[in-house]
Amino acid sequence: MRTKTLSMPGWKNGIVLLGIVGWLQSGAQVVKGTIAGRDGLLPGATISAAGNKKTATTDLNGAFTILLNATGKQTLTVSYVGYEKKQLELVVHEGVNDAGNLLLSLATDGPGSVLVRGTMAPSQIKAYAIKKNSVAIMDVIAADAIGKLPDRNAAEAVQRMQGVAVARYHGEADQATVRGTPFAWTSTMFNGSRLPSSNVLGNRSSVLDAVPSEMIQYVQVAKALTPDWEGDAIGGSINFITRTAPAKRTLNASLAGGYNTFSQNGTYNASAVYGDRFFNNRLGIMLAGAIWDRQWGTDSYETSYNTGLADAAQQKSINTVMLKRYMGKRQTYGGNLGLEYKFNAAHKITFRGMMTKFNDIRPVYESYVDYTNSRYQYNYRYSHYQTKINGAEVGGEHQLATRVKLDWSASDYLSKYFLETPPTSSGKGLPIATFRQKITGGFSNLSADGKRYWGFDSPNGVGGDPLDFQPGITNAKEVMDPTRLTLQQLVIAQLDTKERDRTAQANIKVTASSKLSLKAGIKYRHKTRSSTYGSNFVYLPGAALGIPGSPALLSLSQLQTESFPKGQQFFKNMGGHYNQFIMNPLTKNQLFNLYQADTLKKNGFGNYTSATNNTNLYEGFEDVTAGYVMAEYDITDKLKFIGGVRNEYTHMELNGSKSTISGTGTVIKDTTVTNHYNALLPMLHLKYSINDKASIRAAFTRTFIRPNFSDMTPAESVDNTKNPITITRGNPGIKPTFSNNFDLMGEYYFNNIGLLSGGVFYKHIQDVIFTNRSNYTENGNNYTVTQARNFNNASLAGVEAGINKRFDFLKDFWSGFGIECNFTLIHSEVNIPRTAGNISDKASLPNQSKLLFNTILFYERNGVMVRLAGNYRGKSVETINQALGADFYTWTDKNFTVDASATVSVSRKLKVFAELNNLTNQPLKTYMGDQRRLTMAEWYGIRGQAGIRFDIIH
Repeated sequence: MRTKTLSMPGWKNGIVLLGIVGWLQSGAQVVKGTIAGRDGLLPGATISAAGNKKTATTDLNGAFTILLNATGKQTLTVSYVGYEKKQLELVVHEGVNDAGNLLLSLATDGPGSVLVRGTMAPSQIKAYAIKKNSVAIMDVIAADAIGKLPDRNAAEAVQRMQGVAVARYHGEADQATVRGTPFAWTSTMFNGSRLPSSNVLGNRSSVLDAVPSEMIQYVQVAKALTPDWEGDAIGGSINFITRTAPAKRTLNASLAGGYNTFSQNGTYNASAVYGDRFFNNRLGIMLAGAIWDRQWGTDSYETSYNTGLADAAQQKSINTVMLKRYMGKRQTYGGNLGLEYKFNAAHKITFRGMMTKFNDIRPVYESYVDYTNSRYQYNYRYSHYQTKINGAEVGGEHQLATRVKLDWSASDYLSKYFLETPPTSSGKGLPIATFRQKITGGFSNLSADGKRYWGFDSPNGVGGDPLDFQPGITNAKEVMDPTRLTLQQLVIAQLDTKERDRTAQANIKVTASSKLSLKAGIKYRHKTRSSTYGSNFVYLPGAALGIPGSPALLSLSQLQTESFPKGQQFFKNMGGHYNQFIMNPLTKNQLFNLYQADTLKKNGFGNYTSATNNTNLYEGFEDVTAGYVMAEYDITDKLKFIGGVRNEYTHMELNGSKSTISGTGTVIKDTTVTNHYNALLPMLHLKYSINDKASIRAAFTRTFIRPNFSDMTPAESVDNTKNPITITRGNPGIKPTFSNNFDLMGEYYFNNIGLLSGGVFYKHIQDVIFTNRSNYTENGNNYTVTQARNFNNASLAGVEAGINKRFDFLKDFWSGFGIECNFTLIHSEVNIPRTAGNISDKASLPNQSKLLFNTILFYERNGVMVRLAGNYRGKSVETINQALGADFYTWTDKNFTVDASATVSVSRKLKVFAELNNLTNQPLKTYMGDQRRLTMAEWYGIRGQAGIRFDIIH
């Protein structure tokens, strides 16, 4: 009985298993190799064999795998735009065959031979080849194209791409989003895995100003995902691919110096890249390093309004006007290591490591006119923000059988944003010294109700123009005076946010036939996060609190100060004269010394840190387990189907504390918040190739976005350094946002390295998360409360188009001209219910601009390349005021910047270049409700640099 029971199923299973193994190993031979040209590895090259129905294309690293039906002598044909076709004869054996590294030669005649030797053409060829052969709807930019415009970090590198918008922080791009969606709705990935974010606000958008553009090999912007991409991306995914091993030895360097017209100081930038192969090409290595050191400055004009007043007519009256100057230094450092080792044609392993650091050193000088409290206020802070993004990953590719390929990777990345000042205090963060001076003579420009307005808001037209600000002090001699400005408060605003991702994944691909391939994979990510943002240490002098016997208040004139920093004229871009608001600031050491224990005690400062301070601290983790299956099927020679499903399960836990205030005092209790949810994400694509130059793509995808950590924390943070006082509360019950996405896109490739593309898209979005803002007044203080909530469903629809065309139809000199132009027109809508009554407002999604466009006029001929680039982002709503409605929404105004660059090839190895940024000196403006009602306006000046690039070995 025992023998009978085991024999039948065992024999059947064995036969089935042997049959599967035999099918996987037979019927085809594998040929693997790498294609390169004069400009390095060539992605998107086409490899074909006589009698073979299926061609192959090279991946991002120039590698290809092709299945051949026969053994013996075979001929492969390799083709690539701008290069001569190459035929390779090899003897094919059963199993895996190594074709080695194949080097293509530049075409010797025709237009391709001219263009591929140009400055921009090689990078455009690579980018278009990747785009053309991708199964997802995406745009691509290559490293050598990034270097041809004055874009010095990873965020600025993508701002020229169709449908991409960037946020600018004091003049430099630091975040990017796709199709105008909120920044957290765009997934920022490094080498296929989402980058951890130490964003200070606790959201999932990655701050990219720490990553030098020299670290990047390619950027892929996927707008309609396939199941093998991470699914938390409603807007799209931006995948930065770092440099890896080259096809041959390479060594190049660049050095540049420049000038900033605002700070009136110099800048410099240097980079070096080295790559080589050893041990009969088995080991490849790539090293890249970059440094960018620049002086910078900004004048920032900010207005706060009395939105918390009970009288609706006075909610647009002015609370404070601040004139703020930043003047500091920024330093960006980065290093990248890429390794590759090929055991044989079937097996290789790779390693990538990256270390980046961004120092943002910016003393800040803030002068207020406080109309609510009839006083001047002066703040001095010494800010040395530090950002680090470090990490490494190891991976492998293995041809397990003729039809089976496995790849895997494991990575560990850390993002950290922190302050280490002042060194004299046990608590680290942002030190802020606040001085105040009473205005006794009153104001001459108040409205009839005793409030200050701008003229267009004033009940009787009294008030003036925001950009021609007149303080209206009745007594002209009652100016800000260092002898009367007394130290009223010392604050340390804590900031130490870090996020670490450890990820492991594996993918297996089975080529079932010449028409069908199957792919499946799993991925696990363990994220840890901690934050101290919003936690403040507050020290107040006894004399300011009316405590008898307290030491007298310190005046600014009694402390050690230094000269106000030089630079362009103080607020020269506004009407009026504002030198009366210039105060010689504290020295850095004087500021730090104020926080020494003996100095605090000597001057009567007590620690008045709120008992609820620790509620702003939290740490926790998030585990994501994902898996997918997908298929690629050639329905006909022209029509391809790509479809499958991805599933992501998320479990999150945050540990923090919350406070309960009662008549007996404040009680702090530890608390834990958990949240878990599942995302089932079907995705379907159709790609129809009209001919070799034109195709149409259609896609349905379901994607989602996880709630931000700061949205879910049980903590409550209070920032009493601002007026009005801001309170931020978490919402542990918030749900993820899902979106059903529909895309229809077409593309046509010109003969002469050009592209015409366009299409439409639509998104139906469920459980949108908004940051709601409400206001109230208590005990004479104004408060603004923000809290994330799920609101009604939303929709987003748009159209995008772009063209890159060289004017090759012209003759001689004029044939070098060309144009790149793309635009995205977007309409989104969501209903925002008011907190009172049955009223609702219609609004667009936060950060969403109705119009985005880029336009570049270029000239490229005979070793000369000149580019004039314009970047436009339309206005977008930033914060929603659910209590007061659309008149109190905060918007970022439209912005148009113009940059320029030029490169001249002195020889094949040496180039000289020049770059200019912000030629229009465009300010960044935000406003409340009406474009005239400014909340902020910042000016940055023009910056530029010139230098050399030397291809020592190429």
